[in-house]
Amino acid sequence: MAHTEGKFDFAIDRGGTFTDVFARLPDGRERVLKLLSRDPQNYDDAPTEGIRRVLEEETGRAFPRDQPVDTSRIGWIRMGTTVATNALLERQGERTALLVTKGFKDLLHIGTQARPKLFDLEVSVPEVLYEEVIEVDERVVLKQDGCLLPRKDRSTGDSLEVWQEVDLERVEKDLKGVLSRGITSVAVLLLHSYTWSDHEKAVGALARRLGFTQVSLSSEVMPMVRAVPRGYTVCADAYLTPKIREYLKGFTSGFKGALKDVDVLFMQSDGGLTPMQQFCGSRAVLSGPAGGVVGYAVTSYSQMEKRPVIGFDMGGTSTDVSRYAGQFEHVFEATTAGVTLQAPQLDINTVAAGGGSRLFFRSGMFVVGPESAGAHPGPACYRKGGPLTVTDANLALGRLLPSFFPKIFGPGENEPLSLEETMTANGTNPSNNGTLPKSQSEMTLEDVAMGFVRVANEAMCRPIRALTQAKGHDTSQHVLACFGGAGGQHACAIARSLGMKTVFIHKYSGVLSAYGLALADVVEEVQEPCSLRYERSSFSELDRRVELLSKRCHDTLCARGFNRYVSGQITTEVFLHLRYEGTDCALMVTATDYPSSEQTCQAGDFRGAFTQRYQKEFGFTIPERPIMVDDIRVRGCGKSGIKLTYKPKKGRGQACGVDRCSMTMCHHSIIIDKNSTILVEPCCEACLTERGDVCVTVGSDPHCAVGTELNTVQLSIFSHRFMSIAGCSAKDFHLHQHQGASRLLLCCIWTRWRSGVKRAPHSCPSWCHAGDCPVSGMEAFRASVTAPQNLSCFSCFLPRHAFRRQHSLLEFQVFQKGVSGPVFFVASRGHHADIGGITPGSMPPHSTSLQQEGAVFISFKLVTGGVFQEEAVTEALMAPARYPESSGTRNLHDNLSDLRAQVAANRRGSQLVGELIDCYGLAVVQAYMGYIQSNAELAVRDMLRDFARRRRQQTGSLEVESEDFMDDGTPIRLRVQINEDEGTAVFDFTGTGTEVWGNCNAPRAITLSALIYCLRCMVGQDIPLNQGCLAPITVVIPPGSILQPSQNAAVVGGNVLTSQRVVDVIFKAFEVCAASQGCMNNVSFGSDKVGYYETVAGGAGAGPSWNGRSGIHSHMTNTRITDPEILEKRYPVILEQFSLRPASGGAGKYRGGDGVIRKLLFRDKVVLSVLSERRATRPYGLEGGEAGAAGLNLLHRADGRVLNLGAKTSVSLQPGDMFCLYTPGGGGYGKVEEANRKLQTKRRRLNETFPERGSVFEYRMAQEGV
Repeated sequence: MAHTEGKFDFAIDRGGTFTDVFARLPDGRERVLKLLSRDPQNYDDAPTEGIRRVLEEETGRAFPRDQPVDTSRIGWIRMGTTVATNALLERQGERTALLVTKGFKDLLHIGTQARPKLFDLEVSVPEVLYEEVIEVDERVVLKQDGCLLPRKDRSTGDSLEVWQEVDLERVEKDLKGVLSRGITSVAVLLLHSYTWSDHEKAVGALARRLGFTQVSLSSEVMPMVRAVPRGYTVCADAYLTPKIREYLKGFTSGFKGALKDVDVLFMQSDGGLTPMQQFCGSRAVLSGPAGGVVGYAVTSYSQMEKRPVIGFDMGGTSTDVSRYAGQFEHVFEATTAGVTLQAPQLDINTVAAGGGSRLFFRSGMFVVGPESAGAHPGPACYRKGGPLTVTDANLALGRLLPSFFPKIFGPGENEPLSLEETMTANGTNPSNNGTLPKSQSEMTLEDVAMGFVRVANEAMCRPIRALTQAKGHDTSQHVLACFGGAGGQHACAIARSLGMKTVFIHKYSGVLSAYGLALADVVEEVQEPCSLRYERSSFSELDRRVELLSKRCHDTLCARGFNRYVSGQITTEVFLHLRYEGTDCALMVTATDYPSSEQTCQAGDFRGAFTQRYQKEFGFTIPERPIMVDDIRVRGCGKSGIKLTYKPKKGRGQACGVDRCSMTMCHHSIIIDKNSTILVEPCCEACLTERGDVCVTVGSDPHCAVGTELNTVQLSIFSHRFMSIAGCSAKDFHLHQHQGASRLLLCCIWTRWRSGVKRAPHSCPSWCHAGDCPVSGMEAFRASVTAPQNLSCFSCFLPRHAFRRQHSLLEFQVFQKGVSGPVFFVASRGHHADIGGITPGSMPPHSTSLQQEGAVFISFKLVTGGVFQEEAVTEALMAPARYPESSGTRNLHDNLSDLRAQVAANRRGSQLVGELIDCYGLAVVQAYMGYIQSNAELAVRDMLRDFARRRRQQTGSLEVESEDFMDDGTPIRLRVQINEDEGTAVFDFTGTGTEVWGNCNAPRAITLSALIYCLRCMVGQDIPLNQGCLAPITVVIPPGSILQPSQNAAVVGGNVLTSQRVVDVIFKAFEVCAASQGCMNNVSFGSDKVGYYETVAGGAGAGPSWNGRSGIHSHMTNTRITDPEILEKRYPVILEQFSLRPASGGAGKYRGGDGVIRKLLFRDKVVLSVLSERRATRPYGLEGGEAGAAGLNLLHRADGRVLNLGAKTSVSLQPGDMFCLYTPGGGGYGKVEEANRKLQTKRRRLNETFPERGSVFEYRMAQEGV
């Protein structure tokens, strides 16, 4: 299929701005062509026009534009397209209706319940893709051996029970109504259809019979467990596939016979080609970028050297990075344009840093992006009044030469790039975008431009570090493959910063996505769910199912023209989706390099492959834990890519790692071709290979020592470096995701003076108080260690009260040769599902002392001399059993595994800090640790001055105060006095109620965590989050109050409830926004066999210009909720309903968000514990807005009784009992009578607001979704 004698073969990448064409001619020559994707004055379709031009120019025949193109000379056409991506970004897909199991009409609106940006008070979440919802009255549940409820009507024979047959008569009526309103596309999502699809198929057949033109079933689109991502995926399929068909119809109409006799293939998101007829929306979103990955993978990776390659594609708005090491790296759940797709996709990580990224100077730091100038107006040099961007900085530095660019700029699109516009644009002087420190105010324009370029480079290095270091790979051992238009100007600097020695730029780098399409293979993937243990007794069943799936792949590829009897033409690769039992971290594993034996299944040694990868990524394994198989996947490839037939001449040039050189170019030069500009920096040497590629050898950075004196550019760079360490070391471990709760550990960096310097953004909310550490000044550590000689480089500590409220904080010391004592401290925080106490889950609603809430550690040395103190820590975890009615930990094995994971994360963090010190020197790194804190301090001072100025103009007073109440009537009072001149404030909580007989007491660190969160929100820009935020603040908390209780006071409710009220009081004083739900709605249940804990979303408060979001977590928590199918699969419960609570948000000019309704039907005897607030008090409205509805906790007994459980209770439940949770709504903002006025709300462009994607982005979102 790869070679068609005497014909033209075309590979075309249709991008948003340009369409790239690669053509292989009948005589073997190659041509490339680039043209505008939209040029309606000259042609209707860019790919068709590209094919027409090549045929006309090469054959000498006329191919008129107004006539269909003759296809007799065309062999094959391969295409990648951004049609689906653009439709998703611009929300221009087909009108769609969603059919979902009854009780779950708002499931996809609520999603994971986590907000995308932790500190944005206006919660901006992309709207769902469907226009209407139909609830289908049907229900299928999983069988459970311990279920004590009566069996329902019939079993499916697949470990399922049908509790409610589908009501097709009702569905038909609803579908006819939708059809009458012009909606012809439907997505069907029924619970547990991934394993039993009969109900979905019945609904789908009905919809097709009624005349719906697009019917997408979740069981067919992606049969994987977890309803929420599967639902997003099926909606995307229904929403995008009609648009793809519409485009294909237009494309094929430009050819004779509608391309009937031409082999037309389209690139899918997984890097494989598929026939045009099978190209669908859910697998098309990365169609364009995937071609580039295939292109650099095939052209840059050497099977001989096996040096892994990093793909670097820098565009105008964003930059794509990916990795290839002999196999394509896939992810099976990724978010694009705010829509999470559960489908095989190449792991392409997009970051908001590109040539069009805007430049700012904020609070003493150079900032690049994430805002973009876009295509219009574009950078300032485009002559359309645009802002300064990275492109302008490169132009100012002479790295772009206007004379080599086409004259397509300016209002008339007939002028060259303008250096004058760049130099005179408003904001060129950093002082226009912020205040430069006096020491930096003499910077020249070139200095400023270079500073922004260096910061942009570091921003693009972060995802590359995360993609490599966080998975246990050495970044410096990679080749940097650069392609796309803008990357060549930055490639050398980025490679040098990452320690890479080689940059490779293919001769077709400007059209590499199109070239990659020509090199790609046809792919057929099949997958099915599985619930088997990976053990000898299951191998025969696994082998049988693998054989069936492999046969399906072979049959499909044979039907597409491949020959199964020709050696190598069809290959299959088997993957198993594996995880340790009781955890949620599943890895898609291939056993390619692990041959089978008598102890394995026939496809290979998957246990060996899984444990080695697990060890590499997470730093430990759990050898005694069974391994579960969640899914079986087979990927079949039909070899169809063109062959790289060029043979370099022997005996010429020198080896450069990728190919041989035919010409060597001087360093410090610019290489320009018609598609790109390449900057060869000092101490780098470029050579032109015989193939025409450019290979750059990157030399060491010329000695330019960074001093300890503040440099604003270095400050911005160190900010990125510190965050890279925090992020990479956090991902280097695996925290067991008990009950779908915490998904990460956090790696903090502190100086030897114990001041928090850099934390990932999720470190601030209430659970930060574990050990009273990140914001408390670290008095506890001083009590932990009596003398420096007690420490060693293999020591790890649990500081004072490190296990308060199920969170463990581990400290690890970083030592420097020649320095006595530690020079840095690295810490990680983990969540434990149970640490003992009087109730399962360690969240007792009526605890009155700290000991009733589980294990407490007082400065415990966990690792001594490199030895994990398992016996001692086990004794401490079981110690709560000594107290009346209390138990030791109920999950000892998981506790120990999690602690080992934290130790691994700390070791990794220590290593990375050490590397940073080796690079810059100890004095420099410590100095910039201090400057980072000063930067955060400056941002807070600026915010306080601005608020004080507005307050003084409005009221003449610089003092504000507020008050709110807990449900038991305990007041929390705050008075804030602001010094406008100094930018300082005193937060005085005098008048707050006394310590309570219960667990709503909040240690001082809780209040400080809430305060630092509020300050960060009010600053309103992305600043380093650290102790410096509190430097301008004086906090007064009366001892013995609920906010500073005695040492052994119960605090579990203070952590999750009182913290929310502190935030409400602070925002009320500053009149920032109305109150959000003010509660985390803590629900836990358990028995001697199982334990579960969750927090549940509610309504967000409205603000001066926005409505509150419904069904979202707010303020001091951002926990992702367990997917309904996972919940029902692992626990003795049926989720009867999970939807929004109508009209629970407060009315006003801007409405508060609605709470949710969540109903849990229990299948076994359990003890239910509920810990909640805002059941007696309501979330306040602001500026005349009404309060949100209070929450409600009801218990429906199996005998028909309905009981109000109150805010805090623990109760024994019987099978058939149902707990109904109604969470509070958010308060409204502004008077209700103003709501009818036409509101001027800014519509966000999704391609600017939600640009990031990939595994690095998903991991960061998981971090913030603890």
